[in-house]
Amino acid sequence: MFQFKQFAVDQSGCAMKINTDGVLIGALTQANDPQSILDIGTGTGVIALMLAQRFLDSRIDAVEIDEAAATTADRNFKASKFAERLTGYYSGFEEYFQQNPGQKYDLIVSNPPFYIHSLKSPGESKSVAKHADEQFFDSLLDSTSKHLTETGLLWLILPVTTSEVVQVITANYGLHLHSKINVKSYPQSEAHRHIVAFSLSEFPVIFGDFTIYKEPKKYTAQYEYALKDFFTIF
Repeated sequence: MFQFKQFAVDQSGCAMKINTDGVLIGALTQANDPQSILDIGTGTGVIALMLAQRFLDSRIDAVEIDEAAATTADRNFKASKFAERLTGYYSGFEEYFQQNPGQKYDLIVSNPPFYIHSLKSPGESKSVAKHADEQFFDSLLDSTSKHLTETGLLWLILPVTTSEVVQVITANYGLHLHSKINVKSYPQSEAHRHIVAFSLSEFPVIFGDFTIYKEPKKYTAQYEYALKDFFTIF
């Protein structure tokens, strides 16, 4: 059980536990008063719960293809004070969209499987949680582009090399880069993640940088500020 300031997350049954990628996209995603939010690949449900805490007027749907994880996320939703605004679905995103063809979202977020053309992790569940191919991202971008509202945003957190591939693919589906945050471990490090947002309309791209540690085991003020409303250690 991982205790946050306003909710708790049971991680049992989830191949992918709470991690830095998940809490960063939960904390750094920006949107203009979103009323409808979709979390794709919710896992433990932590991103959906963080967004429920941040966007108090929103209703949030969360889909998860792994049955054990979907069960855990649903339990976490129902145990939270945001329960009436959170709905979990045991489903892949393609099936979910097929069943809800007219549904549109102001905000879609995902911490997706992201290692393209790399060795698979040992263990089937963890492999599904961590690995994808370009066809997966084609399908993800195709589907989400059809289910964003006119001013909606799609936010993803990805390794830099995968992000570069995805940014090329988006052009096929009428999506434009809206924001990009370069995430690095230390001030002197190269970025190892991109948090990227895409929109149906073209705007000047918003760029940012985010550093996690100022030195080993010591978080930056930037990280503490981003997570202060969530982590009990801050």
